[in-house]
Amino acid sequence: MENTSIFEKEIDPVYQAAGSLVAVFIAILLGALVSSGTEELVSNRWPWLCAASFLLLFALFNAIMSATSKDLMKYWGRSIYSFAGLAIGSGLLAWGFSGLSIGEAGSYKWIFFVVTLGYLVFLSMVAFMKQIVEFAQKEEWSRPKLRNKKRRR
Repeated sequence: MENTSIFEKEIDPVYQAAGSLVAVFIAILLGALVSSGTEELVSNRWPWLCAASFLLLFALFNAIMSATSKDLMKYWGRSIYSFAGLAIGSGLLAWGFSGLSIGEAGSYKWIFFVVTLGYLVFLSMVAFMKQIVEFAQKEEWSRPKLRNKKRRR
């Protein structure tokens, strides 16, 4: 039995976004079930909270998993389209369940904006780190040390 981490596997961003959208739907349904018993526990902004939370979770894990991709540009394209689809899909679910538009839901418009900006920064950071690691693996590190020793003599 192989003991491989989930971060070592290459999972398509479309599947990640679809899983996140299903999780948003389940969390919103659970909130709706709880609020049917009493409205004091769950506010009408709960669906927007679920949508924003799973959007952030997708952004974090998708950016981390982009480090294992073989073709970074293809992965990025699929990731950004998946993120946009998840943002729209979860926003529509939140709007449908809460009856509030994103503008009426308070600060969630800004939360979606910040998560989107943070997602792009996460992707860029991981790509930059991946380039540094690939460069370091290609570089022959023993030669610079030998040259420095010869100069000292």
